[in-house]
Amino acid sequence: MSSNSNSARAANGAAALSHRQIQIVFIGLMGGMLLASLDQTIVATALPTIVGELGGLQHLSWVITAYLLTSTSSMPLYGKLSDLYGRKLLFQAAIGIFLVGSILSGFSQSMIQLIMFRGIQGLGAGGIITMAQAVIGDIVAPRERGRYQGYIGTVFGVSAVAGPLLGGFFTDNLTWRWVFYINIPIGAAALIVTSTVLRLPFQRLSHRIDYLGAALMVSGVSALLLLTSWGGVEYAWGSPTIIGLGVAGVILLGIFLLQEGRAREPLLPLRLFREWIFSVGSSISFIVGMAMFGAVAYLPIYFQVVRGTSATMSGLRLFPLMMGVVLMSIASGQIISKIGRYRMFPIVGTGIMIVGTYLLSRLGVGTSPWVAAGYMLLLGVGLGMVMQVPVLAVQNAVQHRDLGAGTAGVNLFRSLGSAFGVAIFGSILNNRLSYELTRTIPAEALGQFSRRTLTASPEQLKALPPAIHADVVQSFANSLHMVFLWAVPLIIVAFLVSWLLRDIPLRDYAHVGGEAEGVPAPTGGAAGE
Repeated sequence: MSSNSNSARAANGAAALSHRQIQIVFIGLMGGMLLASLDQTIVATALPTIVGELGGLQHLSWVITAYLLTSTSSMPLYGKLSDLYGRKLLFQAAIGIFLVGSILSGFSQSMIQLIMFRGIQGLGAGGIITMAQAVIGDIVAPRERGRYQGYIGTVFGVSAVAGPLLGGFFTDNLTWRWVFYINIPIGAAALIVTSTVLRLPFQRLSHRIDYLGAALMVSGVSALLLLTSWGGVEYAWGSPTIIGLGVAGVILLGIFLLQEGRAREPLLPLRLFREWIFSVGSSISFIVGMAMFGAVAYLPIYFQVVRGTSATMSGLRLFPLMMGVVLMSIASGQIISKIGRYRMFPIVGTGIMIVGTYLLSRLGVGTSPWVAAGYMLLLGVGLGMVMQVPVLAVQNAVQHRDLGAGTAGVNLFRSLGSAFGVAIFGSILNNRLSYELTRTIPAEALGQFSRRTLTASPEQLKALPPAIHADVVQSFANSLHMVFLWAVPLIIVAFLVSWLLRDIPLRDYAHVGGEAEGVPAPTGGAAGE
């Protein structure tokens, strides 16, 4: 332990948590993370059936986007509120909100209702993810944080493998509504665990919450998401509606930045952007989130519609992707903790992602399952090397006063990228599918079937005449090809940005019992000298 860190402890007067105490805290955090991560994956295999029953393919992206939008916009608020009321209380409140959204989603009778209730789920998920990572930043030294991120990677791995399988099982054998009901016992268990084992030091800090900034950000982002989701599908790109949404989104986000510059307690302090590590890390998170969620969210459609597998089997087919993420998250976390450096991982990881995503764009009707598994494993390995590094780098670089805002900021940009990715790639899929259906299916046959019939659930599509069904499957395959292909240039940009990330040596002390006001965290500028 360095003399600086010892001095920090003496000045701060707080005792560092023991290894056993940290492990106990982690039990509570992992229970909550399991809840949020399971819901992200369990819905994927049920989506084709859900949209076939309640609406249509054009609404698919909003089932995911509504969740991502509310989780994204709530993240900075949770960071501020946790200073007022403590991270434990906010963590538990987030779980409660998530459970309410899950129950309501299960009772949904229309796509509008489901999208609204998924938004409530997202409000809870944003707090679960932000609070868990902020607590980790409080109690675990950056040098040791890599291995703990490996443990969290295990949670994501279990949920990633179990989620699609459970989602497929419920869809095939019960009803898709159990995809949401299953959260109730898991959430109840997480609440019990956090109530009994989660013990955190807490000093109430007085803050003013920037509600105006939050409203401006949500409004601006919502306008741009509607633009990317509706453009070319519901309205022509040159229509007054789309142009108006674009203008409104840009103006609202511009006012949001002005508000953040004048607010006493900004939701997203602009000083963070003067920290090079934060700017680069947030950029990587945004682009990777856009490419990952925008492309990977549509893999179940490939398996269920193009390959004709059941919902359960499509979950199994995603296993190589998830295993790649899990194994490489754990391995890279262990290596980062050992060597104290992290810059090489997003560089190598995004490079591997470029290859994996391009190979996924070659998936077709006759692609061997083993070949598809290899492509997904490669993409998963790349993702596992990138996902957690931006958070780790930012938490290591910013001062303690900005720990919550910095953590929430990186997650904010990742979620924003995810939301825009789902909306943009959903628009690409819908536009391309309209073109492919018109090009592939004879005109006389198109007159017999509505678009909703030709984009219904996988089981309903199988009831089409064999010749028409074959044309529909080929149209989906060609459209998904474009979805994955458009993700490649995005990841290339992330690869180039990753080279700008600075490698600041990881601190070997934690903020709780480890850093005083007089011992600031390293800065990007210092590291770069």
